[in-house]
Amino acid sequence: MTSIKFVKENREVVAADGANLRLRAIQNNIDIYTFMGKLKNCGGYGQCGTCIVEIVEGMENLSPRTEVENKKLKRKPQYRLACQTLVNGPVSVVTKP
Repeated sequence: MTSIKFVKENREVVAADGANLRLRAIQNNIDIYTFMGKLKNCGGYGQCGTCIVEIVEGMENLSPRTEVENKKLKRKPQYRLACQTLVNGPVSVVTKP
């Protein structure tokens, strides 16, 4: 088990190793989408880029970036797409950066 700290929301969520960041946020009523993201999100397939989050601590505890993330977040090394990110250790996340 590990923990995900959502900085803006001042909440900490417990997750199993390998848990999907987007799903754990949604399951715990943490809003990761902006208004437009709510209208245009792809449902977790990594195609829209609306679930972008900033990782402030624990980047080493996340799965490697996918090809989709490498294309969409080329110049933002501290950012991830929540739908493409698996958590394997403690991490701190800023939603809607």
